[in-house]
Amino acid sequence: MDDYLTTNLLEYDEALEGAARVSVEAGLPDIAVSAPQGRFLTLLVRMVRARSVLEIGTLGGYSAICLARGLPHDGSLITLEAEPRFADVARGNIDRAGVGDRVDIRVGPALDTLPILGDDAPFDLVFLDADKANNAAYFRWALEFARPGTVLVVDNVVRGGTIADPASDDPGVRGTQHMFELMAADPRVDATALQTVAGKGYDGFALALVTG
Repeated sequence: MDDYLTTNLLEYDEALEGAARVSVEAGLPDIAVSAPQGRFLTLLVRMVRARSVLEIGTLGGYSAICLARGLPHDGSLITLEAEPRFADVARGNIDRAGVGDRVDIRVGPALDTLPILGDDAPFDLVFLDADKANNAAYFRWALEFARPGTVLVVDNVVRGGTIADPASDDPGVRGTQHMFELMAADPRVDATALQTVAGKGYDGFALALVTG
């Protein structure tokens, strides 16, 4: 089904295909968003007319390319990556895609980098796609850097259905459950989550609007 949708809705994209190929060849985990999900990110940035975007979790730059493509030419994306080797691969992929002038890769653990981003805030859209154990902390920082109207997107929140297990001891599941609890309790946030079944398995994403 993913192949069908990709073939019928999306044109062949050498930059994204190349980014996926280079990342795998470099030994990065094959966990980037799929082509339809990447197009969703591009369209979402355009729909909300975002000019400034924050991404937590760069990996090989696939999603960063998609986010940057939705920005106007004078827009900016700050993307945080803990692994220097991943960031090097991402920089090459992003530059080859022709969006390097809009993308600022900050290297280091996100929880060390986030506290020094205050001068770059607020952001119009924040995409959370890093280690899931820290999702609650990333969500708190996203709110710190938001304004009314900021959109938050969190990837991989269903995790094959394990998110519904209250007894799970998986750090990624526990971190995501905690994030959902924070979302539900915060009066400044209207949120939902959608399940997805695609080429990368059974998962889903959360979508939230900061209202106050």
